[in-house]
Amino acid sequence: MDWRSQWGLARSFLLYRARPGRRRRLAAFYRPWIGPDSLCFDIGAHLGDRVDAWRRLGARVVAVEPQPLFRDALVRRYRDDARVCIEPVALAEAPGRQILSISRRTPTVSTLNADWRQAMAGSDRFRGVRWDASCEVEVTTLDTLIARHGVPSFCKLDVEGAEAQILAGLSQPLPALSLEYSPAAIDGALACVVRLAALGSYRFRRSVGESLRFEPGGWREAPQALADLRAVPRHAPAGDLYAVRAG
Repeated sequence: MDWRSQWGLARSFLLYRARPGRRRRLAAFYRPWIGPDSLCFDIGAHLGDRVDAWRRLGARVVAVEPQPLFRDALVRRYRDDARVCIEPVALAEAPGRQILSISRRTPTVSTLNADWRQAMAGSDRFRGVRWDASCEVEVTTLDTLIARHGVPSFCKLDVEGAEAQILAGLSQPLPALSLEYSPAAIDGALACVVRLAALGSYRFRRSVGESLRFEPGGWREAPQALADLRAVPRHAPAGDLYAVRAG
């Protein structure tokens, strides 16, 4: 492992694994959707902070991570946990192989989406970020993952601009899910809302950054959610959009 990758791994650990009480706060936030023996998909699992929180709630977890650095770390951490399955693949609309662009110093922003990378490179949030490595990864679909493991109670998508492509590979509504949105490349999140609305009746709510708090205003129907996303300033922080199936 070169020094940039070592730095990236250490930085990620400090951000996501070394905060006192973080797993407890995460578990409390996800408890409305996840209980004992729930099945959860963590797509873009990174170092597994969501995996830890969901296991705290008693869930079974499928952790999807194509990036070799974090895939290997997940395998080492959960190799003795029969209720965690590591899938060393990426997800997209169709199976195959794709090139993953990797930022060694900031590996959380590694991506399959070249358009998203170009859009974010011009934002203040990504000033100084460089995608300075790449690797070819195996790609499958969310439908295939469901056929292999079952329908998840909750599915997290945090894949740096590839969320819409993953939902294009889904043919059925899921009970609850979250997806990352980036104000500087908001079209991807808009496409996700449209896709989910085509699959079923969903309500939406945003959480900014890693706050683990919802924005005021309650759950929104799809047209309101689209309007809210369009109104987010381009320079605003990224966040997660939660979607819960109505009825």
